[in-house]
Amino acid sequence: MKKYFENLAKALLAQPFGDLSSGQQKVIESIAENTAVSENVNETFHDSLTNGQLLADKIASFGGSWTFIGLFLSFIVGWILINTIWLTGGTNFDPYPFILLNLGLSSLAAFQAPIIMMSQNRQAAKDRLEQKATFEINLKLELELMRLHEKFDVLKNELDNK
Repeated sequence: MKKYFENLAKALLAQPFGDLSSGQQKVIESIAENTAVSENVNETFHDSLTNGQLLADKIASFGGSWTFIGLFLSFIVGWILINTIWLTGGTNFDPYPFILLNLGLSSLAAFQAPIIMMSQNRQAAKDRLEQKATFEINLKLELELMRLHEKFDVLKNELDNK
């Protein structure tokens, strides 16, 4: 079978099988074995995630939603109202300029930013896997079309010679 892979690689890509990238080798093997190259990258990628990574993705998804923005805006407005209007009798716990609120906002930003960045890095890795899968599918399609053209050329030559 190795010899068949070697011949197929030389015929289709004009390179020895050992010199091809792993993606190209996968395509040549797929052609030789008449199997599909496509896979569901989403399932493959999702199955490899840890619980912490899944949690970080959910936090990042919520942190970038309109629901979060609305809740966060309501919280800030409520905080300011409680500390300026309702508790003006001198019992407010965070007087203007709201230093405790600023500390909370800074802490939230400090924790939320790395979580969102981790989620974005995972999305970029997933995008790279999807691009690799798309390349393999396109390469297989192109090579199969080349083989089909060769077969048609042989048939055309046989018909012309009759």
